[in-house]
Amino acid sequence: MTTTPQPPQQPPQPPRPPEQPPEGHGHGHSHSHGPAAPVSKHLRKVIAAVLIPFATAVVVGLAILWPGGTPEHKRTGVGFDRQTYAATVTDVQQVDCKDVNASQVPPTGDTSTAEGNSAQQQATGECKKATVEVTDGPDKGRKFTEIVQPDAPRQLEEGQEVVVAYAPDAPEELQYSVTDVNRGTPMWLLAAIFAVAVVVVGRMRGVMALVALAVSFAVLTLFILPAILQGSNPLVVAVVGASAIMLLALYMCHGLTARTSVAVLGTLISLLLIGLLGSLFIGWASLTGNTDDNTGLIHGLYPDIDMSGLLLAGVIIGSLGVLDDVTVTQTSAVWELHQADPSMSARQLYRAGIRIGRDHIASVVNTLVLAYAGAALPLLLLFSIAQSSVGTVANSELVAEEIVRTLVGSIGLVASVPVTTALAALVVAKDKGPGAAATGPESLTSTGRMKAVKLGGGSGRRRKK
Repeated sequence: MTTTPQPPQQPPQPPRPPEQPPEGHGHGHSHSHGPAAPVSKHLRKVIAAVLIPFATAVVVGLAILWPGGTPEHKRTGVGFDRQTYAATVTDVQQVDCKDVNASQVPPTGDTSTAEGNSAQQQATGECKKATVEVTDGPDKGRKFTEIVQPDAPRQLEEGQEVVVAYAPDAPEELQYSVTDVNRGTPMWLLAAIFAVAVVVVGRMRGVMALVALAVSFAVLTLFILPAILQGSNPLVVAVVGASAIMLLALYMCHGLTARTSVAVLGTLISLLLIGLLGSLFIGWASLTGNTDDNTGLIHGLYPDIDMSGLLLAGVIIGSLGVLDDVTVTQTSAVWELHQADPSMSARQLYRAGIRIGRDHIASVVNTLVLAYAGAALPLLLLFSIAQSSVGTVANSELVAEEIVRTLVGSIGLVASVPVTTALAALVVAKDKGPGAAATGPESLTSTGRMKAVKLGGGSGRRRKK
C-alpha cells in the first residue's frame, strides 16, 4: 500500500504550468521591440558628459547664427527668381502657325537638325491659342493669350491649372506668361498616401517619424537656407543645422535612451570625417560649386556666398539621412545580440555586429551611388552622345562634383559601421546596470533555460525514480 502515497507526489508537476507564463512573458518582452534595458548610472553619466556639451554647443550655434528671415533682393526675372501666380486655362483654339508666327525666320526646308525641324513645324503645323486667366495676385481676373507651338514639350488644355510668371517691366500684353503646370493636387495626394502608409505600418513610431521629418524640414527652411543667404559660413551653418536635425530626429523617433545616444555619437563622428574629407578634396580638386544656371544665379544675387562651402554643406546634409539609418541599425543589432546572449564579450559583440554591418553597408553604398547617378542621368546622356571618354567625363566639374559627393559620403558611411558597432559593443558589454546584473532563471534566454534544465532541472525527479 506504499504505492498510494506515490500519486500525491505527482503534484510537484503542476508547478510546471506556472513556469510557462514567465516564458510567455519573456517572449512578449523580446517581441515588443521596446527600448533596451536601462544601462547603469555610470554609463549614463559618461554618455551625458559627451552629449550634453555637444547639444549645448548646437543650441548656442542656433542662437548665434539664427537668421531674421530671408534677405530681400530685387527680382531679376530670370529662372526661379521670378514673381509667379496661379492661373487657369479658360479656352484653347487650334490656329494655323503661319498666322501667329509671322515674325519667325522662314524655314529652309532642312529638317536634319533640331532647329530646322522646329522651324518647319512652326511654319506648317497647327498651333494652340490658349486664353489664360490669372486667379491669384493683384491682377486677379486678368486674361492674356499664350501661343503654344506644335513641338512644345508642354501642351495646354482647357480647364488646366498653370503657373504664370509676372514681368512688370515688359509691355502690358507680355507681362504674363505660362511657365509651368500647377502640380499641387497630385503632389499633396502622393504625400497623403505616403503619410498614411508610414502610420499604418509604423504605428506610433511612424507618427513620430513624420513629426521628425517635419521638424527636419523646418530646420532646413527656417535656419539653414536663410542663414546661408545672409552670408554666414555655409560649412558652419550646415554642421550646426545637421547636428540639430540629428538630435531632434533620432531622439524623437527612437526615444531618449542609451541606445539612441550611441547612435548619435556614431553619427557625429562619421559627420566629422565627412566634413574633413569633403573640405580636403573639394579644395584639392578646385571645385567651385558654380556649375550651372541655378548656382550662377545664386552667386549673382548673393556674391558673398562661398559656393565651394555651399557644395560642402550639401555633402554633409545629404549624407546625414543615410548615416542615421546605418548607425541606428548597427546599434540596435548589437543591443539585440546582447539581449539574446548576455554572456557575450565586447569583442564577440563587435564581431557579430560587424558581420551584420558588412551586409548593410554593401547595399547602402550601392543605393547611394545609384541615387546620384539617377539624378545626373540627363547629364550622363549628354556625355554619351558626345562620345566623350570616361576620363573626360569624370574630369568635368559637373561630374567631378557628383563623384566627390558620392565617394566622400560613402567613406563616411563605411566608417560609421565599425565606429558605431565598437561604441555599442563597449557600452553594452561593460554595462553593470539592472539588465546586465540579472542572471536568474527569469533573465535567461531559451538556450540558457535548456542548459539550466540539463544541469539541474529534472534531475531531482530522476533521483526519486
